[in-house]
Amino acid sequence: MTDATLAPTLPARRRGLSPITRSRLQRFKAHRRGWVSFWIFGVLLLLTLFAEFLANDRPILVWYDGGLYLPILNTYPETTFGGEFETAADYTDPYVRKLIADHGFMLEPLIPYDHRTVAWDLPQPAPSPPDAKHWLGTDDQARDVLARLIYGFRISVLFGFALTAVSAAIGVAVGAFQGYFGGWIDLLGQRFIEIWSGLPVFFLLIILASLVEPNFWWLLAVTVLFGWMSFVGVVRAEFLRARNFDYVRAARALGARDLAIMWRHVLPNAMVSTMTFLPFTLAGSVTILTSLDFLGVGLPPGSASLGELLAQGTSNLQAPWLGLTGFFTIAIMLTLLIFIGEAVRDAFDPRKAPGSRA
Repeated sequence: MTDATLAPTLPARRRGLSPITRSRLQRFKAHRRGWVSFWIFGVLLLLTLFAEFLANDRPILVWYDGGLYLPILNTYPETTFGGEFETAADYTDPYVRKLIADHGFMLEPLIPYDHRTVAWDLPQPAPSPPDAKHWLGTDDQARDVLARLIYGFRISVLFGFALTAVSAAIGVAVGAFQGYFGGWIDLLGQRFIEIWSGLPVFFLLIILASLVEPNFWWLLAVTVLFGWMSFVGVVRAEFLRARNFDYVRAARALGARDLAIMWRHVLPNAMVSTMTFLPFTLAGSVTILTSLDFLGVGLPPGSASLGELLAQGTSNLQAPWLGLTGFFTIAIMLTLLIFIGEAVRDAFDPRKAPGSRA
């Protein structure tokens, strides 16, 4: 019997975390490498979630002639600041900047470039090396590499989280039904998975990319169609093992429904092994969008992407900062996720003492 079946009663849960949860949290914190990686990755993700406030060619706020404006959230015409045109104000234009400076001030982000902003004042043709204005240089289209790195990191991680969450939900549900009911349901399900997993995913993506313009949601939907199968085996094995346990038979004898037994009695045990598998799946899911963008069948051209940055590095060997930036970003990101996964694995392992060394 696993530690998930020893959970306290409902009144005990209401007083706070259960003893099992506290023990797992202690084991997670005791894994120092994973705990530090968790905080580093969390800070990086939090910063990139607010990328518009960190890297943008629009000011965060403008104080002009006694009025407060938020260009980072709203679009204002140039006439708002004393200009002559009704079009959206270009805050990189020296004329607009002078108008604002004469009657107020503006607070700019730390990196005054968006991931689409073209730097027209480069001292040499793009791609240009790192300097005081562009800390990681520019790419072959004169766009700031650091700004594109921040936005690309965010979209890659969010894509990985979304893919892992949806795939896990589908895979756990399919594995639960196969393992609990067995028989023809399990047999037909396994044959379908064997056929479906044999399809060439990348070739299908290349064919579909030639028919429609890929976007974030389209790529997520296509990758989910094949990503859920990695969770089925683990959950199916747990349900096959637990469906004949005494507490499951007792629940059936008391008249409990199959769905209630699966949800309340068997699933908590199955999720222990699934949770230890989840962070490593997340690490692989994060790199899927990078791989697609590197091959040119990912996000639309111009989108901030780590894969597009790597592709530029291979096309511009005379600009090593492009390839090195993409490589080290992906290497650090995956290293942090793997360390977090190791800590989660130890946290759900009841044989690990809270004070054991990682």
